Amino acid sequence: MSASTAAPGVLVLAATPLGDPRDASVRLRELIGTADVIAAEDTRRFRTLAAALGVTYTGKIVSHYDAVESERAPGLLAAVRDGATVLVVSDAGMPAVSDPGYRLVAAAAAEDLPVTCLPGPSAVTTALVLSGLPAERFCFEGFPPRRPGERRRWLETLRDERRAVVFFESPRRTADLLRAAVEVLGPDRRAAVCRELTKTYEQVRRGTLAELAEWAASGDVLGEVTMVLAGAEAGQAPPVASLVDAVRERVDDGERLKDAVAAVAEAAGVPKRDLYNATLAARDS
Repeated sequence: MSASTAAPGVLVLAATPLGDPRDASVRLRELIGTADVIAAEDTRRFRTLAAALGVTYTGKIVSHYDAVESERAPGLLAAVRDGATVLVVSDAGMPAVSDPGYRLVAAAAAEDLPVTCLPGPSAVTTALVLSGLPAERFCFEGFPPRRPGERRRWLETLRDERRAVVFFESPRRTADLLRAAVEVLGPDRRAAVCRELTKTYEQVRRGTLAELAEWAASGDVLGEVTMVLAGAEAGQAPPVASLVDAVRERVDDGERLKDAVAAVAEAAGVPKRDLYNATLAARDS
């Protein structure tokens, strides 16, 4: 049977351990050893994982990180069309969750090629269950914006979010984010900072945003960080004074003071007059 008429293979997205190789499933071990092509976010990390698992692989390894995902897709899809099993793995956790993968899945689905998932570890759900916060409903926000103004506006969208919010953050920006969260969301909102999940120095810090901001400011936050923010309580509005910096950010970006006050007050559910007066008082102090 020629390659053009052969039955298609399959594209497999597989979760890899967050840190401890012993979390690898039996199916993952088997697939590493039998896959025809292995698309790895970091080929060195994949080789390290395979060595730790004691698995010998014979498939072709190709890099598959964000910058080359679109470039790699045609070749990987061609391999599936020709009957190959193509394994996609990220550095840790589930591909396509703030990692490469979703573009490839979308392209395969558009061609009606077989796609499946090998379930396993995820930092999102691991942090959620360790947070000690209500988790019946939650949303995932990926990575927050890096720029202070954009980050503040992103936090504003979470003021009234009733679901728990899970997101990733760089350890270098964790202290700044927590400080901004105190200002925008108020000091009493509860949260958890989870770092180095499943690794030797795993740590989960739970508390109010004010407590966590004080902790993060007291020393370097190291390792991979996943944060969980408690959902907002019904009718809970942040202190007006905590919104002044959000108004200033908008004004600095070119908005008129009255327009900035109106937008921030409406989003936070506080009286415009109170916020306007608080902004003037802060400016004059």
